[in-house]
Amino acid sequence: MDRFTAPPYRIKMIEPIKQTTLQERKESLEKAYNNLFLLPSEAVYIDLLTDSGTGAMSHYQWAALMQGDESYAGSRSFYRLEETVKEITGYKYMIPVHQGRGAEQVVLPLLAKHSDMYFISNMHFDTTRAHVELAGATAIDCVVDECFDIDTFSPFKGNMNVEKCEAYIKDLGRENIAGIIMTMTNNSAGGQPVSLENLRYVYALTQKYDIPLIMDGARFAENACFIKQREKGYDKHEIKDIAREMFDHADIFLMSAKKDALVNIGGLIVIKKDVEFFRECQGRTVPYEGFPTYGGLAGRDMEAMAVGLKEGLEEDYLIHRLDQVRYLSEKLRKAGVPVQYPAGGHAVFVDCKNMCSHIPFDQFPAQSVCNALYLEAGVRTVEVGSFLLGRDPKTGKNIESPFEWMRLAIPRRTYTYAHLDHVAEGVISVYMKRKELKGLYFEYEPKVLRHFMAKLKYV
Repeated sequence: MDRFTAPPYRIKMIEPIKQTTLQERKESLEKAYNNLFLLPSEAVYIDLLTDSGTGAMSHYQWAALMQGDESYAGSRSFYRLEETVKEITGYKYMIPVHQGRGAEQVVLPLLAKHSDMYFISNMHFDTTRAHVELAGATAIDCVVDECFDIDTFSPFKGNMNVEKCEAYIKDLGRENIAGIIMTMTNNSAGGQPVSLENLRYVYALTQKYDIPLIMDGARFAENACFIKQREKGYDKHEIKDIAREMFDHADIFLMSAKKDALVNIGGLIVIKKDVEFFRECQGRTVPYEGFPTYGGLAGRDMEAMAVGLKEGLEEDYLIHRLDQVRYLSEKLRKAGVPVQYPAGGHAVFVDCKNMCSHIPFDQFPAQSVCNALYLEAGVRTVEVGSFLLGRDPKTGKNIESPFEWMRLAIPRRTYTYAHLDHVAEGVISVYMKRKELKGLYFEYEPKVLRHFMAKLKYV
């Protein structure tokens, strides 16, 4: 399938961006201590650091902002959002929060009821893992083996290894499992989708052992589109109906709305039917996020989210969204750059362990590649590997990640195919010079989520 769809929208407002010189980029990176998170955005030409909150809103969303009811309690904007969420998920209870990590800091400690508990996931992402550990629990990743073969096509590399998951439950004891987390799509695995068949198996497992299943569904709509494209029997289904079936096979839905809800800020805690747990979450929301009918958001934010949740399920938009990622992935693969195949939903993941085998994991090869791409082309990306994974909370040693990814996360409705051509040219150029790259070490290392604020030096 070589055809790539044109954008199902036209541009009516622009934000100027400016290319910088190599010398300017060198100075900017030095001032940022070789950590791309510390760069000012003006120093970046194309920003693929994250797809979280970086997309463009529609004119319907901008119009909805003007309808925001900024009442502290019980605003009509909350009720409009609540109605939309219930329509999409079929769940009874909803609490807005400021973003996905707000949902995690409310929910995960309530599930970790005693010390030395575990959360099992197809793969935890950075903030989820951090909140698991802050709650005193341990994060266990349990993705299918196909995920690790980046060159072979497998339609659902984000799936949970169900047999291994059940073995962990039996070995650790059901009473010690705080929850099962299904990340959809599976970000750390390369933005890979989860099949409905796999989700059904995992949900049956949690029902068997009476363990809550939490869907980390920041990219649930992208996952639903992959199901329509790849899973037998779903090609004629509507995206919204596939999404509803996904929600039917979970108990709690946590969302960073900055992804598939197409907004710049916001998140959700959505609970299927457990009213007592909902009340516990409400009580914890008040000191951490705000009153439960605003949860750290302005009324206008909730209005934009209510519109964006529906726009994010539109098939024309989703097909183009996935095509943009596939387009960049195919250009890199044809040039020999090792990437996770097939392309995921929100980003292209470059295998820097393969690309820079001369750099040890604890000198962060993917971070070295990310920095080199910024110097080469003014493109900002993010490391998803051992730098992000951090240290073992018990031993203090650096954890070796199974992957050393450079993630090229594409903001929604923001860049054109021509921008992606520029990105591809930069990545290919860095790949040709990969043997010249050097590792990095810490000048300053934060104790939690170190990759955000760390200062680095070259070996």
